[in-house]
Amino acid sequence: MADIPNPDSVGPVDVAVVLFEGNRFNGEVAPALAELQQSGTVRIIDLAFLTRDADGNAGFIEVEDAEVADAFAGISESQLDLLNDEDLMSMAEGLDPNSSAMVVVWENTWASRLAAAVRGSGGEVISYLRIPRETVVAAIEALEEE
Repeated sequence: MADIPNPDSVGPVDVAVVLFEGNRFNGEVAPALAELQQSGTVRIIDLAFLTRDADGNAGFIEVEDAEVADAFAGISESQLDLLNDEDLMSMAEGLDPNSSAMVVVWENTWASRLAAAVRGSGGEVISYLRIPRETVVAAIEALEEE
């Protein structure tokens, strides 16, 4: 049976859509995802691939059906299907022609204890923002120039 997260202790869940222009996806990200999961940093809970061919035809493939399935074997054991077929098709239709994307949904297991403590103390996260990488890099470079 798939590894199902405990609803009382599940950490924050994020979704990322990673674009590969020219349909150049080859599975090289699989070892990085596997390492994050094996270290307990995240739990991959859904994984799919989106495609849009040169003629604009859109589609999606679940990881177990993909050509790169072997590279991702064992990574996504707890398929909760948080993204349904309609969600995936909508994302695929939003791609530029001749491109593909990987959609990965993960639980931030590193934050599950903190999330439980916040809930237990009656707290509620009212804002969650991600600072773009370019902004962080610019801040680091500004420090280096001082």
